[in-house]
Amino acid sequence: MVYTPEETIQYVAEEDVKFIRLAFVDVFGRQKNISIQPGELERAFKYGIGVDASAIAGFGGVVRSDLFLHPDPSTLAILPWRPEHGRVVRMFCTITYPDGREFLPDTRSFLKRAVELAEKEGYSFYIGSETEFYLFNRDDKGNPTAEPYDNAGYMDIAPADKGENVRREICLDLERMGIIPESSHHAEGPGQNEIDFKRADPLKAADDAVTFRSVVSTIAARNGLYADFSPKPIKNRSGNGFHIKISVANNERGELLPKVIAGVLRRVPDITLFLNSSDESYMRLGTNKAPKYITWSSENRSQLIRIPAPVGDSPDLRAAELRSPDSLANPYLSFALIILAGLEGLKDGAELPLPADIDLYAADEQTLSLYRALPHDIDEAIRAAKASDFVKKYVPEKILESYCLR
Repeated sequence: MVYTPEETIQYVAEEDVKFIRLAFVDVFGRQKNISIQPGELERAFKYGIGVDASAIAGFGGVVRSDLFLHPDPSTLAILPWRPEHGRVVRMFCTITYPDGREFLPDTRSFLKRAVELAEKEGYSFYIGSETEFYLFNRDDKGNPTAEPYDNAGYMDIAPADKGENVRREICLDLERMGIIPESSHHAEGPGQNEIDFKRADPLKAADDAVTFRSVVSTIAARNGLYADFSPKPIKNRSGNGFHIKISVANNERGELLPKVIAGVLRRVPDITLFLNSSDESYMRLGTNKAPKYITWSSENRSQLIRIPAPVGDSPDLRAAELRSPDSLANPYLSFALIILAGLEGLKDGAELPLPADIDLYAADEQTLSLYRALPHDIDEAIRAAKASDFVKKYVPEKILESYCLR
């Protein structure tokens, strides 16, 4: 159910809610929050709640550190793991300066602007995600260890798959928050898991992806485990991917997806920094089914972009899956940049190159030399972003500066 501010205030009163968490993310997509009590909720909707942003990544220093959080009532959700009496709810927020001006490093607002731009051009984008994470044991003091929770493999079952009940708890708590997973299973690495979500409105998809990481970390801790979303938790084993599924529609029936894919392929070197933001990110790319080359194909999992086989024969079911982002990517920023690159491809009538219908992991050097590669390390990714007219046009300067800090 989507609530208005008035309905939210009524809900809080009727459902014994004692704490309201106002949630937002830093420029890297890490969730933050401040809790208020019910008596402050009306003021929050009318004026916003002031916060000190001086210590939040990408939000600036101590000179102008006051920012205001404005809760979005449509994102109201109960936190199921908190007590039934004296409940806790969460809402995502828009961030502004004290005078009401938009705070440009707010990546949630950045995604909203990208969606609005696409809608103005007559296009509706839909995005889903597949997120991988590892579960590690903790020691007697509760600190994470390097010991995976199990040694199961891809889509194994219990008893080898010890994460089965953890994934169950995660999916049930997500459902109670209004987020319905599409599927879940053990992934390739020891202790590695994957939970997938259907395509949805991009803002909801990003809110859900951020919520998902919070729920996974919370449920893992409740089970005495540590959830690791880093790109390459175990050397020489599968990294954690954040596969992004994209589709697009407009009022006219037509082949839109090829132009979107062409636009993303053209701009992916420019935006890789934002999809793969750490040194460790580049240890994942090119290994264990993570892409290295700027290619596409149908179904082929050695490609940067693949077109999954559709369920049914409707063209509306067609989607593209971008496989390079890792699980630390900021969903708001990632989805926005993909939409903007796809929109550019639609407006320019970008031509899709020929598919690479080969196994790139088994290809020889002569074959591989025919394809452009993704940036091979973060320094190359930084140079590509700084030199990009696309990044300069769309990405706020403070966001770019934050990602370029070494």
